[in-house]
Amino acid sequence: MRRLLLALALLAVWLPLALAVSSPSEMLPDPAQEQRAQEIGRQLRCLVCQNESIEDSHADLARDLRHIVRERVAAGDSDAAVIDYLHARYGDFVLLRPPFNLLTAALWGMPVLALGGGLAAILLLRRRGAAPEPLPLSAEEQARLAALEKDPAE
Repeated sequence: MRRLLLALALLAVWLPLALAVSSPSEMLPDPAQEQRAQEIGRQLRCLVCQNESIEDSHADLARDLRHIVRERVAAGDSDAAVIDYLHARYGDFVLLRPPFNLLTAALWGMPVLALGGGLAAILLLRRRGAAPEPLPLSAEEQARLAALEKDPAE
């Protein structure tokens, strides 16, 4: 039983290595091109995993994107051309470092604006101070209050 558990543990450790990005079937024959493809892949986000580059991801879509990158590198495209090709297809989301523009500025600025707005609201509420003292009741209002306070069982 121990041997079976040990074998399963080793399989669990080795299986991800067997499915690694650098599998020989995915690699380009030219080491320089393969190195370029890996560097490009590290700049592109896996659209399934979202916080991994396509080089680090084991998702099927990441494998397809790696294949596209390697095809474009083998065809002689520059690094920028390969990244631009995928950026045109998938938008800013495919880039691990998206460009700074109005949308990303708003995305990064919203927490600051929300915090500033909350602090401003707190300061405004504190400046208002305590509620003013209520005006005294008139004789007519006191009579109505006394009538409402009477117990109907009496």
